[in-house]
Amino acid sequence: MPILHAPPSSINPLRFLSLLPRPTALPTLRSPPTVIRLARRFASMANSSAASGAASPEHVAGDWYSVPELRLRDHRFAVPLDYSADRNASQRISVFAREVVAVGKEEQQLPYLLFLQGGPGFESPRPTESSGWLLRACEEFRVILMDQRGTGLSTSLTVSSMSQIKSAENLANYLIHFRADNIVNDAEFIRVRLVPDAGPWTILGQSFGGFCAVTYLSFAPQGLKQVLITGGIPPIANGCTADIVYKAGIESVTVQSEKYYKRYPQDAEVVREVVKYLAESEGGGVILPSGGILTPRGFQTLGLSGLGFSASFERLHYMLERVWDPVLVPGASKQMSYFFLKAFENWLGFDTNPLYALLHEPIYCQGASSQWSAHRVIGEDESKFDAVEAAKEGRPVLFTGEMIFPWMFDEIHVLKPFKEAAQILAEKKDWPPLYDVTALNNNKVPVAAAVYYEDMYVNFKLSMETASQLAGIRLWITNEYMHSGLRDAGGRVLEHLLGMLNGKKPLF
Repeated sequence: MPILHAPPSSINPLRFLSLLPRPTALPTLRSPPTVIRLARRFASMANSSAASGAASPEHVAGDWYSVPELRLRDHRFAVPLDYSADRNASQRISVFAREVVAVGKEEQQLPYLLFLQGGPGFESPRPTESSGWLLRACEEFRVILMDQRGTGLSTSLTVSSMSQIKSAENLANYLIHFRADNIVNDAEFIRVRLVPDAGPWTILGQSFGGFCAVTYLSFAPQGLKQVLITGGIPPIANGCTADIVYKAGIESVTVQSEKYYKRYPQDAEVVREVVKYLAESEGGGVILPSGGILTPRGFQTLGLSGLGFSASFERLHYMLERVWDPVLVPGASKQMSYFFLKAFENWLGFDTNPLYALLHEPIYCQGASSQWSAHRVIGEDESKFDAVEAAKEGRPVLFTGEMIFPWMFDEIHVLKPFKEAAQILAEKKDWPPLYDVTALNNNKVPVAAAVYYEDMYVNFKLSMETASQLAGIRLWITNEYMHSGLRDAGGRVLEHLLGMLNGKKPLF
């Protein structure tokens, strides 16, 4: 039977650093009133529940179960959709978190570590065994794998579930609550109900999870014991930083495309042949298994998964090996293989994680609209990325990277119903702040970050600019790993970061 947990009897309100004037090239953002009200509300709810002696339906915990060398327990929390609204008026959604410990440590008093997954719009890992960074973490932590709101088992926003919201405006208004600010609110909601005496915990943020970690440091540092970031230091300037992100991204994908063709020079002609075939096909492309259409510009998006991870070059090459069906009958027309078309859709992943497409640019917005930033920025270098023109001229066709374009909502079948909502989000100006530069300048929480020198997704230069604003951060800069360092060598990466904070790694 599930166990109902009451919140702890007392919670310290959120503490905010005083806004001291200091020279900085970046604007100061004040902590939003929502966070202050949230702190008081958490304290009030906890004290009220404790006084009444009643169990709280806001947290339900399941029984322990096992995978090899690990013990797991599921938790579900009923959290407000909108933390700025009145507690009794706001719609509730469910946030799921999985507690993980090494076998035999279920009852031990262990410090807590919250893992924040990359994305946006991707669920937390599903452990099948004790390995990688999780193996190392479970040596000393009680790990919490939280499905960020809208993903996994946390009131998942899927292609089918979002279809329940018929109005594009209503859907857009719903989606605005699924950024880093509310992911941090959810984490704090969980912490004060799960951690004994509502003590601070350690967080490990990978990629977008690192962005969330910096938001956490900005507005709720009292909940943090220490912070570990892997490939995820965000740009923190006011307005919408997407433009500078994509300008840097164009440079990265150009370099990575050139590297790819140096490793697999034979693929330059294969890619040109594919682009010509798609351009000359009826309707300007080939129908995909889902009903969408693969066009030359859609084909270029293979760079999203094919250029930035370890072994991704190899995966892309082997995928291109099977782009054509064999000719079984003499004189039969050439056609693209179902294998390739299906593999292409699987690589994109929009059918299972559509939030990535809908919220990718909004994660960079504070008080300004994105206005389809990637589309505008790449349009400034249109001839360079014109696949059809490159194929005609015999030039290597450049792939694109981590960019979402408005035309995707026409060409990708599962995204078509959300085109209008995506447009509303692209035009939205009044996004609330995600970072407080003054708080980061005065940070007291120990922070260690792995910064990958050749990271295609989180630009090195932009990461270093933010790091210069985050007091006390310790950096491990390496080109040994790409963006997938935590996945590829998780135990070693986590050990290195922990060592930087506990004195095992020298300061200089």
